[in-house]
Amino acid sequence: MFRTIFAGLYMLLTFIGTYFGLMKVRRLPDTISEQERNEKVYQTPHKFSIGMLKITGSTVKVEGLENIPQDKAVLFVGNHQSYFDIPVLLGYLNKPIGFIAKVETKKIPIAAGWMEQMQSVFMDRGDRRKSLQAIKDGIEILKNGQSLVIFPEGTRSKSDDMAEFKPGSITLATKSGAPIIPVSISGTHRIYESNNNRIQPSQVTLVVGKPIYPEDVKDLNSQELTKIVEERVREKLV
Repeated sequence: MFRTIFAGLYMLLTFIGTYFGLMKVRRLPDTISEQERNEKVYQTPHKFSIGMLKITGSTVKVEGLENIPQDKAVLFVGNHQSYFDIPVLLGYLNKPIGFIAKVETKKIPIAAGWMEQMQSVFMDRGDRRKSLQAIKDGIEILKNGQSLVIFPEGTRSKSDDMAEFKPGSITLATKSGAPIIPVSISGTHRIYESNNNRIQPSQVTLVVGKPIYPEDVKDLNSQELTKIVEERVREKLV
């Protein structure tokens, strides 16, 4: 219980402190390149995320970073065990990213501001028209050079289990021309969700798979491609 209280207070106070960084990136001049802007925005969430995981006492083992193309935007597609998946990806992918997130995220103070600066897309799954628009927005963001992350399960598993991927999200890659990078996250649920919402140390493993290029799967439909990505994510879970 003490660890949970201490870690919670640390993360809350540090998170509030990122507000000053948020104000700074909002004032970045329009004259800088999109790539430079994305990198500057990424710095604060990257550092905060690493600190957040360290304060839980957890360790993160990363494999396959060499599979990430550095010269183009990519669509990271992964499983979703925990709230802590997001800091794992922000802290250890070493590439500026935004997220395809639930529209409810826009209600979280400061977090919503950072998500917007990272060019995240907020999706209202209860409104088909808005969901389609969110996909279109994500396609344009990828085309403009910012990488995105999506969790096609749609919700946290809170366990080692992984649900089937929903096929619609893969359209982001096929329509934008961005490579798909499967990412497998193991152990994050043990930090919080599977401990009765108490923080405990965990051994987290992040495995970055080899890229799937659109030209190599152009003959597959969305459902077939989704199944391939799902299998690649599932086979690397530990």
